[in-house]
Order: sequence, then structure tokens, then C-alpha cells
Amino acid sequence: MLFFTFVILILFNSIYSLNNGLGKTPQMGWNSWNHFGCSINEEIIRSTTDALISTGLAQAGYTYVNIDDCWASSRDPTTNFIIPDPIGFPSGIASLADYVHSRGLLFGLYSDAGYKTCAGRPGSFGYEEIDAQVYAQWKVDYLKYDNCNSLLTKKTIKERYESMRDALNRTGRPIFYSACEWGVMLPALWFRTIANSWRTTMDISDHWYSMLLNIDINDLFADFAAPHGFNDPDMLEIGNGGMTLNEYRTHMSLWSIAKAPLLIGCDVRNLSKESLEILTNSEIIDINQDSLGIQGKKIRIDLTHDTEVWAGPLADGSKAVVAFNRANNITQTIVVLFTDLGWQLTSRVKVRDLWLHKDLGEFQGNYTAYNIESHGVQMLKMTLITL
Repeated sequence: MLFFTFVILILFNSIYSLNNGLGKTPQMGWNSWNHFGCSINEEIIRSTTDALISTGLAQAGYTYVNIDDCWASSRDPTTNFIIPDPIGFPSGIASLADYVHSRGLLFGLYSDAGYKTCAGRPGSFGYEEIDAQVYAQWKVDYLKYDNCNSLLTKKTIKERYESMRDALNRTGRPIFYSACEWGVMLPALWFRTIANSWRTTMDISDHWYSMLLNIDINDLFADFAAPHGFNDPDMLEIGNGGMTLNEYRTHMSLWSIAKAPLLIGCDVRNLSKESLEILTNSEIIDINQDSLGIQGKKIRIDLTHDTEVWAGPLADGSKAVVAFNRANNITQTIVVLFTDLGWQLTSRVKVRDLWLHKDLGEFQGNYTAYNIESHGVQMLKMTLITL
């Protein structure tokens, strides 16, 4: 009986998704939390908006400018309208949204499905209709909805997230709905009709093993992602300095093939040339934004050598492939078998290196990735020529 229910759940999630017209591909943009935490203000948001444009990040597809926790201070005792922090945001949120829109970008805010946010600011539980209407009046385009301080609400996670979904939809304004439930109740199994993306993990930190843990957990739910509803292993740490450039390329590669949201979490006003090159690699981004919207996943794991092959289909019939060396302090060779990709031993395949922007030639039966550095990858696009 449980197995039957699980199969029906898979079929249901493969057909139905949140009907707000948003999230055909994973969202791209910037979020304030990873780098700034609560140390945010309207000047940081304005200058970040400008930097997204001047660096070329906006042109590369990073269009959402999202303020995370700590923007709100209280509620008006008469109207219950949420009040922005008067010190950090003296001009108000509507004015800030207008500025972001005037620069051709989209504007996002943060709230919580509990009584208070994670930082103790006003949450939206019990105020969903009021807050949604206020956000729409402010011309908000994106809402990240967290799950702190909710144990005493006496409502299920599903009910609380559905309440905000319905309130947002009733505003008549398209607002991307990003659920941050941290994967507690396995939201990938049942969130497709509720949100445009859902967190599958706890918060990421700017360290190699944190990044690996989040993408490994996220991979368990690969079959539940599809256009308008994507698994979210949390934001990008590229540019924050806690990993090597090689590890950041791996980070970008895995998030891209997994169709994860690409939300920059560093200070883009002070971004190194190398980090900018990682974030703006158009061929890597194209994999993430491919219109087919099917999440790539692990297809081969070599526990002896600590290597993996990840792969996923693309709209043009080709495959995105990542040859990944997880091992410490050793350079390795990784073989990609075309049979693992659903092709035949006799298949001839054209292979392109997406980080080098270089065609590597035609191969039959398999492709060998040589000299993959420790914690490094080779990210490839493979196109079938003949069976």
C-alpha cells in the first residue's frame, strides 16, 4: 500500500505544478544573506543592483535582487501592515523596488511562515493576506518564505505554505514563490503544487563539505524537479572566499547540472575577475537554464577512487555530463560510458568542454576525462552523432 501511494505521488508530481506562470527554468539572481546577513540597508541593495549591471551579471541572467531576513522591524498596531526597518530602509521598500525595476531587474523580499523570522523580525503567520497585498503594492516579484518560529502555530507545514501561496495568487501579481522549509518534511515529494522552488537542505556555508552535503541530499530528489518547480540546495557561495577557485567551479557545475537556483551569495560590488568568470560562463548557465528542465543526477559512483559521473538530458537531445573527482589530494582519470547515458557501445558522440569552450572531438563507446584535479570537474556537453 505504501509503495502504491508513493508511485501515485510521483505521477501526480510529474503532472501538476504551481500555476502562476513563473519558474519555467530555475531562478537566477542575487540574495543578501550569505555575505551580509542582517547587516543590510537600502544603499547596499542599490549599489548591488548597479553592480549586477556593470559586471555583466544581469546580462548573463542574474535578474532577481533579493533582500533576505532583517529588512522588517514591526507591524503597524492599527493596520497590521508590516513596517520596514527605519534605519536600514528609510526610503521604504516600494521606493527600493522602483529603483531595482528602473534598472531593468526584478525585486525580491523575505518572510517567514511562523510568528517571527529566523532573526526575530515579524513573521507572516496569520497575516498572509495582508502581507501578500502589501508586497503586491510594493511591486515585489519574488518571495522567499522561511520556516522559523512556527512550532506553536498548530498548523501543518503544508497548510502554512499553502496559505501564503493562495494569498500571493489572489493579489493578481505574479510573484515567484521560493519555499525555504529546509527539507524537513521532504518537500520535494509534495511541494509541486505549492511553490516554484523548495529547499531540500539546511543552510549552506562557504566550505567544501557543506556544499557537498547539500548537493548530495538534493540529488536524492532529482526525479521530482520539473519546469515551474525546482529543488533548491541553497544559494551559491562563489566569491565569498571559503573555497578554492577549483572548488567553486565544481560548485557552479553541480548546481547547474542539478537545475538548482543560481542565486549569488557574495558581495558582487567587490568580485574578483576569476569569480566573475565562473559565474558568467554562458555555456554552464545554458545547462542550468535549458528549457527541458530535467534535473541531472549521479549516474555512476566509484567508491574506490571517490569519483562520480553526473548527467542529465537537454532539450536538443544532447546530454550534460560532469566528471567529478571528489577525492582529496589526488589527480584522477574518469571514464564516461556512453551506455550509462542511454546510448550504445557503438555510438559515436561529439564532446565539448564547457569550461574551456572547446570541442574535444568525436568518441566511440566512451569518453575518458584525464587529469581531473582533486575536488575538480570536467563539465561536458555530449551530442550523439550515430548509434
